[in-house]
Amino acid sequence: MGRRHATTTALTLAGPLVIAHPETPATAIEIDDCTHGMSHGSSLRPQGVNLWRLEKIQAAKVSKGSLSSDLPGLDGAQGVLSRTEFPARWFEQPLDHFSNTGHTFQQRYWVNDRHYNTTVGGPVIVLDGGETSGEDRLPFLDTGIVEILAKATGGVGVVLEHRYYGSSVPVNNFTTDSLRWLNNEQAAADSANFMANVKFDGIDRDLTSPNTPWIYYGGSYAGARAAHMKVLYPELVYGSIASSAVTHAALSNWEYMEVIRQAADPKCSSHLERSIVTIDNILDFPRLGGYLKALFGVKGLKHDVDFVSLIQEPLGSWQSKVWDPAVGSATFDEFCGNLSKPFGHFSAAAADLPFNHPSRMVAIADDFHVDFAIVNYAKWIKQHVVSRCPADQTVEQCFGTFNDTQYQVTTLDQDWRLWQFQVCTQWGYFTTAPLNQKHPRIISRRLTLDYLSKICKQAYPPGKHFRVPALPNITAVNALGDFDLAADRLAFIDGEVDPWRPDTPHSAYAHDRKDTILRPFKLIPGAVHHWDEYGLANLADEPPEILKIHMEMIHFVTEWLKDWKPPKKKE
Repeated sequence: MGRRHATTTALTLAGPLVIAHPETPATAIEIDDCTHGMSHGSSLRPQGVNLWRLEKIQAAKVSKGSLSSDLPGLDGAQGVLSRTEFPARWFEQPLDHFSNTGHTFQQRYWVNDRHYNTTVGGPVIVLDGGETSGEDRLPFLDTGIVEILAKATGGVGVVLEHRYYGSSVPVNNFTTDSLRWLNNEQAAADSANFMANVKFDGIDRDLTSPNTPWIYYGGSYAGARAAHMKVLYPELVYGSIASSAVTHAALSNWEYMEVIRQAADPKCSSHLERSIVTIDNILDFPRLGGYLKALFGVKGLKHDVDFVSLIQEPLGSWQSKVWDPAVGSATFDEFCGNLSKPFGHFSAAAADLPFNHPSRMVAIADDFHVDFAIVNYAKWIKQHVVSRCPADQTVEQCFGTFNDTQYQVTTLDQDWRLWQFQVCTQWGYFTTAPLNQKHPRIISRRLTLDYLSKICKQAYPPGKHFRVPALPNITAVNALGDFDLAADRLAFIDGEVDPWRPDTPHSAYAHDRKDTILRPFKLIPGAVHHWDEYGLANLADEPPEILKIHMEMIHFVTEWLKDWKPPKKKE
């Protein structure tokens, strides 16, 4: 059915099997409770799990009747529309594609067949759900890239949820042992099996691959998967579009913040650089460090490294910038604007004075003064981050990361454990400070690989059947092509100022390539993370650079399809 690129070892289940089905999609294999586990999305660090937990507490206070989503812009009305027009469907998958255990689970998917012509036929455009609930991807099925390409080609659009995410959960808990089937090889085999065997309700025509051309799309982690699928299963994947595809896995991913430092407003970057150097120097003196933590609202936080990890939180909002304000976030720009905002006796002119100029200094104690940008930084953190800490918890309980037990709840609601497990086993991407300490930086030099990766030991102690490696086995990812991954009918699309660009084929570390119809290689000016994935119902209303990339994508996909030939029938 396709090349099996894996060396997965057959592992014995520790408990009875419970078959999942559409009515109870989260029910699955029962794992022996003797293996108690000991961030979702982009946590990638111990502090990220704390912030995930506090967001859950906040969400619990929201009216039970409201709809919510991790995807900005998926409001209640859109959510209802998507769930009504695109009801969930289910496909049975083996838990282990490489060992005949007999255990299966139900993988969720959604279909857009608005534009499909059953007489003429068209391709299947499948979007990989990646490391989140597939429901978060439904807007791309409605007005985004799946709708755009399906409409242009008369094809069927599909969103396929990734194993373990959303409701495609094959286990009853998220212990180390239970997560051992969550890896690149098994997920790729899921997609291949789906493509080769799915039957779409209401469509009599055979749309399985290779009898129908399939175009595989993914963004970010799913973008890497789109590229990997073209390499691993070329006989099934006719074409792939890999957007912001992180085909290079790395342990220390310091370049993530470097992109932000260089792309942000120069005044903001300067304030961040000078503030972080000052903060690091202050923390070298415990008494002054106490004043500093109090300024930021976390006086009782024990470990300095937890403090500097906490204050980097607004920087990640750069990734949430999107060209469509309905789904994008303005948090980073608001944060930057606040750093230089005058207050009290300071005039607007003070904002133009050099950092640490006497006229910019604020007295925190008799012998302790800091630049007003640091005071503004502290105000932002107190208002937008520290304020999430409930009144019945201490700042150490909210933002400390050295209590192992806080990472050892393994129930299914702890979905942060999924992507974090993938990070700890195969992907890496720990956002450390620059390895060269003389290099300019906007995060603390205290953010080391040891600190950022300690969650791998804290959250995933050795199980009976699986052990998380001391450091992620990034070779398993990079062996598939790394920066040089390439194939005919494989497109790479990246954003000019995407913080993940250093991990894509558009990285400065990668060889340059030509942009051709057969191997498109496109960089969207001023774009951040997989901006081509978003779209408007009327393409003419899109910004010029987004309309341009969408027109180019339609062009090269339709050109690809002209060369498709059905497979020869076996004699």
